Amino acid sequence: MASPDLTWIFGSSRSGSTWLLRMLRHHPDVVGIDETGLGHHLGVWRPIALAWQSPGPPELTTFKKIKEERKDYFFNEEYEHVWRPGLERLFRERLEHQLDNSEPGWREDSKRVVIKEPGGSHMASELVSITPGSRLVFLLRDGRDVVDSWLDAYREGTWASNDGAYAVGQEGRVGFIRWQAAVWKYRTEAVQAAYDAHDPARRIKVRYEDLLSEPVRHLGAILETLELDADPKLVGDLVEAEAHRNVPQDRKGPGHEIRFAKPGTWQENLTPEEVTAMEAVLGDRLVADGYA
Repeated sequence: MASPDLTWIFGSSRSGSTWLLRMLRHHPDVVGIDETGLGHHLGVWRPIALAWQSPGPPELTTFKKIKEERKDYFFNEEYEHVWRPGLERLFRERLEHQLDNSEPGWREDSKRVVIKEPGGSHMASELVSITPGSRLVFLLRDGRDVVDSWLDAYREGTWASNDGAYAVGQEGRVGFIRWQAAVWKYRTEAVQAAYDAHDPARRIKVRYEDLLSEPVRHLGAILETLELDADPKLVGDLVEAEAHRNVPQDRKGPGHEIRFAKPGTWQENLTPEEVTAMEAVLGDRLVADGYA
């Protein structure tokens, strides 16, 4: 019985991964999965609360990293040889049952299952390890625009309200910005580590800004990494199907999941104090990724 030919889309949330997945789903040989949530469950953040209280950049880690040397912790290092193969089997069988029900043709040799998982990107190495042979798409975006986008989402009545987002008051903005900046940095470094360790033939790194400016070229490169048809006419059709200009006005803009598709809006929306707080967290990572 064939197992899924898997590709993970990693990177920070609010980096264009939903747009990328939507384009890929129009390809006849792509089956798209929109976040399994497994990375969130394996990588529960610690300590989020301090991000709001600390006068400086918060130090983030995960519950798993804190507990992994403790004997009674389920996912500890000592019993990794037992739980990791079990988790691999559980994930594969769970995914296969879903695909059998919703995508009966997924077992065809030409099909590629693409999983968008930005929210679990801080556990990229772990997710890749339980899916041997998978491919990796690293979608990178300027962390300042990511923070600005999350700040917009944490307002009253936005698209994110149904997922637990709440309105951040004026007095909480700087703390929120520090927290989201730390999350972007942590996830970006985690995905970079997974990318560096991955088979070069089964990985690709794409900047959101480049995908936005030359979508046919960069989407085509992603499809080639997936070993799929990347004919420019076909790729152009995929891009056109999800072009920002074709989204109805009442479904895009401030407060919507589809926002501006315009890099650099953080410069218009954040105060000098907020920019200073944000860049104090992001600084070295922005330099490393060529954004500063």
